[in-house]
Amino acid sequence: MAILNVTPDSFADGGVHYDVDRAVAAGVQMAADGADIIDVGGESTRPGAEPLSEDEELRRVIPVVERLAPRVDVPISIDTYKARVAREALAAGAVIINDVSGLQYEPALGDVAAETGAALVLMHTRGRSGDMYHRAVYAEVRTEVCAELGQAIARAEAAGVAREALIVDPGVGFAKRAEQSFAVLADLDAFAGLDRPILVGPSRKSFLRSAIGDAPPDARDWATAAAITASVLSGAHIVRVHAVRPMRDVVRVADGICAAS
Repeated sequence: MAILNVTPDSFADGGVHYDVDRAVAAGVQMAADGADIIDVGGESTRPGAEPLSEDEELRRVIPVVERLAPRVDVPISIDTYKARVAREALAAGAVIINDVSGLQYEPALGDVAAETGAALVLMHTRGRSGDMYHRAVYAEVRTEVCAELGQAIARAEAAGVAREALIVDPGVGFAKRAEQSFAVLADLDAFAGLDRPILVGPSRKSFLRSAIGDAPPDARDWATAAAITASVLSGAHIVRVHAVRPMRDVVRVADGICAAS
């Protein structure tokens, strides 16, 4: 899953694809580089980010989805927790909703997924961007994250979303300190009991600095490659990345190791 941020303030690449023409060209290149899914997002959800208005998010993402969908042969995902944004993005050509809140922020998003038949990614987090780290308190992080993802699945199914349409994401870096994010990556098998595909998104995130030092986001790709490899070996089905071409090669080698084991 390639990350296509249409934002001026995302932590890793804010502003790079803020222009519609540049965003569409970048999406086309991501598909050519080997992306299997392109995830378009208009609101930064990094810790401390300010919420974005619905109208502004629509202004950013809908033109990109409309123009990109006919030009690539891979599915487009809309990275949003807002029901209206998801509905309009699906009408414009997206087929997957990627909800960082696991249906906690806008439960009506589940209705949109149910009505449209879209796939739905349920990510684990606690709280909002401004307070998520204050809520990163766990007795046993893997057990609690797994249980809370189970609750997210229950919310989706109660809204009418088919279980087969659901993907789970343990939310590395969201409401988790660095050591907690590493613990989640070390034991993705803990989520196998949910019986849903597992998506993992460690790309360039700040928890990597606890291992490599205070490197800026664009200098964390080697660290990302290590996290991606571990994720695939531990059972991830989808990995969400910024640098598509090198991470494609990382995934293919990790897949080869899995196939031989």
